[in-house]
Amino acid sequence: MTATTTTRPELPVVHDDPFSVDVLRDPYPFFSALRDAGPVVWLAHHGIYATGRHTEVATVLSQWARFTNEGGAGMADIRKPGNWRPASVILEVDPPAHTEVRAALQKILSPLVVRQWREKFQAAAEELADALVASREFDGARDAAEAFVLSVFPPAVGIHIPRENAQAIGDMNFNAIGPNNELTQAAAARAQPYMKWYEDSLKREAMLPGGFGELIHQAEDQGLLQKGFAANLTRSFLRGGMDTTISGISAALHALAQDPDQWALLRSDPALARGAFDEAIRFEAPVQVMFRTTREGAELGGVALAPDTKIAAFIGSANRDPDKWPDADRFDLRRQGAGQHLAFGQGAHVCIGQMIARLEAECLLGALARRVKRLSLAGPPVHRPVNTLRTLDRLPLVVEAAA
Repeated sequence: MTATTTTRPELPVVHDDPFSVDVLRDPYPFFSALRDAGPVVWLAHHGIYATGRHTEVATVLSQWARFTNEGGAGMADIRKPGNWRPASVILEVDPPAHTEVRAALQKILSPLVVRQWREKFQAAAEELADALVASREFDGARDAAEAFVLSVFPPAVGIHIPRENAQAIGDMNFNAIGPNNELTQAAAARAQPYMKWYEDSLKREAMLPGGFGELIHQAEDQGLLQKGFAANLTRSFLRGGMDTTISGISAALHALAQDPDQWALLRSDPALARGAFDEAIRFEAPVQVMFRTTREGAELGGVALAPDTKIAAFIGSANRDPDKWPDADRFDLRRQGAGQHLAFGQGAHVCIGQMIARLEAECLLGALARRVKRLSLAGPPVHRPVNTLRTLDRLPLVVEAAA
């Protein structure tokens, strides 16, 4: 598929819908056409701006004075009638309010806390890797990435979340960031039975002792956070770090299973596991698109933009921009500068939990690399269409244990 374009003065118009199921299952032809169309385009199907080149996507994500977060991170402007919902107090505010909240969270995420998590994550990864290798065949998305992340990350935050609840709520969140299409409506209906449980699980009295959520509530008690912020922040941290990490680890396993030379390289040096994750989330960005709202006087790529209008920043496209990376459509463990991807965002709003995601991936991928001689596909992988999340629903794998 290729995007069809017509031209307005200074601004190409793209008529294809990037949130159609066909594009969501294989977005890369659309991304290529989007980059070719220009630095910024008008997305006619949704009546918003869009950009897919690395330079311009990085600009939109980082220049909050021109592209504000206060209209919400999704396609709908949460400040307008009919779209209102409570904003995330860290993701959907700009400095200086954002700076104060982020500083408080960074104090909580101390090196000591992360070091304690490392010990638990590593032990869980070793145990799961033993079981996966013993089974010989498994689903890399469900039995490896999802099983591992759900076993370590929500408890570290302070809750236990069953798989069915996690997937339903995650799909609802990441569909709702995009348009209110059939995917969003179906996901909302599927998640509805779990919503009361979800809200109750984030309350202070429900937090597991010693978890990140409890520390956030304590920070609120100490006046480091405004009253009422703790549950909102716990929700944002859980929501931002669960589905995306599952996606990234699944993408890494998928790419490594397709290329025996890449797996052999990781096996020869398991310390490359962290780099493998960074290359995987460049190659298959978990969050494919985020939205900002133009302010008065905003321009992009030399084009003046109307104020108070949503703009879609396609991270998945920017991370495959051939002007940024040679051979951008190839997964390469030895790639120089893979960490310059935009999968964690950019600027003031860059993902605050990125070190946790990298830690989870490093533990599991490294544990498997030390145990598995050969990793290969046992069947065709299947992606689950979600408006703004690139995620595998099934990843059949077969392994041969190391001697």
